[in-house]
Amino acid sequence: MTDVAAVRELVLRTGFATIVSSTSAGPVASHYPVVLEDGTDELVVLTHVGRPDERIHELDAAAAQGRELLVIVQGHHGYVSPSWYAPGSSRAPTWNFTVAHLWGVPEVLTPEENLDTLVRLVAHFEQHVDEPMWLDRDWAAPVARGTVGLRIPVTRFDVKAKLSQDKDPESVQRVIDHLRAPGPYSHPDLADDMERTRDKD
Repeated sequence: MTDVAAVRELVLRTGFATIVSSTSAGPVASHYPVVLEDGTDELVVLTHVGRPDERIHELDAAAAQGRELLVIVQGHHGYVSPSWYAPGSSRAPTWNFTVAHLWGVPEVLTPEENLDTLVRLVAHFEQHVDEPMWLDRDWAAPVARGTVGLRIPVTRFDVKAKLSQDKDPESVQRVIDHLRAPGPYSHPDLADDMERTRDKD
C-alpha cells in the first residue's frame, strides 16, 4: 500500500505504536500512544516517551545525528483457519493483518510543545468517552516533566495489508463470516478490514 491517506487512517484508528531505535547498546523498543500533526500535508507523528526512555533510545543523539527511528503501527490482526476456506482450497492456515512501518528522524519537543502534544493526545482519546475529562494544562504541567515529547516527520513508510487477497471470492466471504461469528477467533473488526479491501478491488 502506497496511499498516504491509508497510513493516516490507520494511525488515527489505532492510536498506539511501537517505537524502535538502533542505539549504541543495540535495538530498543517502547510503546506509546500517537496522533498526527494537524495543519500539514506532510505525514508527521506526535508522541511522547516516559523518562528514562529518552535516554534508552538516545533521542538527543538521534536528533543531532539525523538518525532515523522506526514507528510501527499495528492494525487489526487475527488467525485464519484453513477450515474456513471453500472446499478444495488451501490447507495452510494464515494470519491476516495490517501494519505500517514509518521511518523518521525524531525532533525532541520543548516542554511547552510537549504539554501541547499531551493535551492533544488526551483530547483525541477522550472525545469518545461519555463524560470526557480534558487535560488541564495547569494540573498537567508538573506531570509532563516526567515525559519527553517527540515530533517525527515521516520520511518514508511501508504499509502492508495481508487480508486474504490471494484467496478465491468464496473463501474470502467464508473467512469474513467466521470472523464475525462467535468463537475463539471471532474478530468483527478484522472482517470489516477484509470487506473494505475486497470492495476496493
